[in-house]
Amino acid sequence: MHPTRTPLAMVCLSLGLGWCLVAAAAEPEKSAHAHASDPPQRMAPIDVTLDAAKIAGLPRTTATGTAHGKTLSCEGVSLAALLRASGAMPEEPLRGAQLARMVVVSARDGYRVAYSLAELDASLGAREVVLSDRCDGAALDADDGPWRLIAPGESRPARWIRQIESIRVIDAP
Repeated sequence: MHPTRTPLAMVCLSLGLGWCLVAAAAEPEKSAHAHASDPPQRMAPIDVTLDAAKIAGLPRTTATGTAHGKTLSCEGVSLAALLRASGAMPEEPLRGAQLARMVVVSARDGYRVAYSLAELDASLGAREVVLSDRCDGAALDADDGPWRLIAPGESRPARWIRQIESIRVIDAP
């Protein structure tokens, strides 16, 4: 073998091997989640029944917050507890398609607000949202009731809603 060809062959082999390693490193990494490429699942909407007797059987809680310059101390049930009791939210931590679900709350006057199931889930957001039927020691009157949602941890009360007529759990658009 010619003495100058051996180093040249070694250089070519080294460069070729180097390019192979670069190409392999540049390949996109496969997702660690087996479901990452699965098509999204659509779940049926769930209408939550606002049955006073059923709601009365749930654990009561209190929440205090300020809306429009007035501090309210309200009693009711956790929205998450109501959703679980209605089968609209699982007892176990949310997973998969459940993470893209929303709770839409509608009032008599057409006002609507939305919360994600994830922000209500204790293992994720654990946002305190209370469906109240009493504030400041008295049952809600016709102007505010029969149900009112309050979320004391929010910076402003834009998602507090009164005169609630319906609660529906849907897939995010």
